[in-house]
Amino acid sequence: MVASWQDGLVGGGSGLDWDLLIAGGGPAGMTAAIYAGRAGWKTLVLDPLGGGGQASTTDVIYNYPGFPDGVPGLQLMDLMSKQARNFGAVVEFDEVREVSAGNMLFRVKSDNAERTARAVIYAAGTSPKKLGVPGEDEFIGRGISYCATCDGPLFKDRVVAVVGGGDSALTEAEFLSRFAREVLLVHRRDEFRAGLASVRRVTGNPKIRMVLSSVVEEVKGNDRISSVVLRDMKQGRTSEVLVDGLFLYVGSNPNIAPIKDLVDTTESGFVKTAGDMSTRTPGLFVAGDIREKSLRQVATAVGDGAAAAWGAEKYLLENAAGVRK
Repeated sequence: MVASWQDGLVGGGSGLDWDLLIAGGGPAGMTAAIYAGRAGWKTLVLDPLGGGGQASTTDVIYNYPGFPDGVPGLQLMDLMSKQARNFGAVVEFDEVREVSAGNMLFRVKSDNAERTARAVIYAAGTSPKKLGVPGEDEFIGRGISYCATCDGPLFKDRVVAVVGGGDSALTEAEFLSRFAREVLLVHRRDEFRAGLASVRRVTGNPKIRMVLSSVVEEVKGNDRISSVVLRDMKQGRTSEVLVDGLFLYVGSNPNIAPIKDLVDTTESGFVKTAGDMSTRTPGLFVAGDIREKSLRQVATAVGDGAAAAWGAEKYLLENAAGVRK
């Protein structure tokens, strides 16, 4: 019944582009697209990577249910994207730049077009934080990287440093050890924040050397990075260490600029949502790493996406009579 009613609304000259527009094609966005497409809603996913999000750049995801030996991030996201398309969702290479709400419609401006939608699920994720030290901006793309899966093979038989103490940092350090001669794992504390399984893998890897209770104070080089200055936080001493690459995993900033005036956020900028992923703007839902929560994993993003799609469907059904052309 939903599909036939929706087909009449969208196809009958309403002037609407989409029932549901999803910004972000990572696990949250793709799960929402699967649920919405299967329910018969005219659904569009916009993603600057064409679907997959940051999860598609992860070498192996070890803790997603159903894959006892782990699953390559790209493979998992390809499967999700295919499933969404099979249910009728449209996935396009594009990035949302502005979302505005009025008359029970949303206008969404992206790099390539401006569209309208009756409801929006914003799942655009986060961007990596910077260290904020001298030399960092100068050497981004010239030895400094935020994606080991993307750039790791470029450092075959070289020495690289990974900064961070969470699961992402440890997973990427393990991946880099396949190529690099040595991986320095630099963390400001003397204990990792990652799960025990990740810690066991890196501590048992002979190519990974722990540099704990230390921070990067400066990045040096000429055309490319050649060394980093490390400070031992317990002893206060600094030392210069030769490295060919530096990979940063020190946290993330939520990509909220397009919706910042439509939502409430924490002091850190993460979006506050209800249990159905709704925000203070009716019809706008937020899912995935961008929202306030205690754990940011593929599994939790999938749950967010399902809840957001359910919330959006309920909203669309309840507000059918209020649609404005």
